[in-house]
Amino acid sequence: MPKVTQAHLDARRQQIIDAARARFASHGFARTSMPDLVEASGLSTGAIYRYFKSKDEIVAAICEQTSDTLPGELTAASVLGFLEDVRTAAREHDHARLVAQIYAEAAVSPALAAVVRQQLDDLRAAVAALLPGRSAEDAARIAEAFVALCNGYANQLAVRGDVDPGPFAAALTAVIES
Repeated sequence: MPKVTQAHLDARRQQIIDAARARFASHGFARTSMPDLVEASGLSTGAIYRYFKSKDEIVAAICEQTSDTLPGELTAASVLGFLEDVRTAAREHDHARLVAQIYAEAAVSPALAAVVRQQLDDLRAAVAALLPGRSAEDAARIAEAFVALCNGYANQLAVRGDVDPGPFAAALTAVIES
């Protein structure tokens, strides 16, 4: 029997993650069963369980792959561009709806909450690092507000659909410049 390559294994794992990402975004975590993931992925139940022991593990894998790329600097133009990227991901990939589902599940799953908290900590640290010349306390305060406003914008996209990022970019710029 030919040996399965690591590339093949990685591709199958990614196939499951992609199918789960789409299904969770459209139907929610609670309304998605393992048979739904089997159907969406086109793989067998055994194939899915080869890579993941549970839906929780699949959600954690999705979280590990999710990263909003911050701009290299925090200017009015770069912040607007960043939010436009968030908007595009929401429109084209249902990313905002997926994040809302992950946050909802994290509220009742301590293991997933730990993953999400770490991501938020990393994001706040990355924002603070983009604020040279600010005291650590000031940078932390700004980063906290920046992340909260970005999450608020993503939640608006998830619930309301396409939302103009302009007001959010203006608010973020005001926070940065305060």
